Amino acid sequence: MKVSTVGGQLAKPLTIIAGMCVIEGEEIFLEVGKHLKQICHELGFDFVLKGSFDKANRTSLDSYRGPGIERGLAILTKAKSQLGVRVTTDVHSVDQVESVANVVDIIQVPAFLCRQTDILVACGKTGLPVNVKKGQFLSGSDMSHVAAKLRAAGAQEIFLTERGTTFGYNNLVADMRNLVTMRQNGVSICFDATHSVQRPGAAGGASGGDRELAAPLARAAVAVGVDALFFEVHPSPSAAKSDSATAIQLSEVSEFLRGIAGIHQIVNS
Repeated sequence: MKVSTVGGQLAKPLTIIAGMCVIEGEEIFLEVGKHLKQICHELGFDFVLKGSFDKANRTSLDSYRGPGIERGLAILTKAKSQLGVRVTTDVHSVDQVESVANVVDIIQVPAFLCRQTDILVACGKTGLPVNVKKGQFLSGSDMSHVAAKLRAAGAQEIFLTERGTTFGYNNLVADMRNLVTMRQNGVSICFDATHSVQRPGAAGGASGGDRELAAPLARAAVAVGVDALFFEVHPSPSAAKSDSATAIQLSEVSEFLRGIAGIHQIVNS
């Protein structure tokens, strides 16, 4: 873990949780992971590679969902060993938790499932860090109940992630007040830069979004103060099989994170 120095003081490293929305194949996933690891290493960030083996809440029945749990976990295992990185993926049911926990370093709970007590309890019992996305339908203060469920199940490290709140039909708004409110639960706070700029269902059979807003919102969140930043990338976003409207171009990640690094150092000085 790198720790940068600002004005003679230590600055806590920012954790970057990033990767593809859905695992599209082993080769492209490893390519993305290698590139992200290098950039994060250069900038002194902690890095966790993210990739979903199944997207269970796609807009359309015909949308690509992923390679499935068996193949997906095999690819994540290879990424850990070959790239030497930590990995995370999301679970959608209690029966997936044990298998996922045997591979990942952080378990992620999707926003739509953040109130599902059985899933939260199962994740908390693994002893692994758990990252829960705040539901688009919840306030920041509502997430205190999520944290309480995880703690009661034995979770030692909890991340709560802001990813936008429903703002009428087909739109989200990122309320930075939630970052402050959720921190009052004594947990780590994460901001999801790319899902916060989604326009759910706005593209007909898929979600739309405003990719160009991800960077300014990420900078704003880091200025407020977060422990982790989440975003999704793709070598060619227009060809991405999920969240093509919001994924950050892989070649632009370095510039994106360099702006974040400067703000983070100032905030932690």
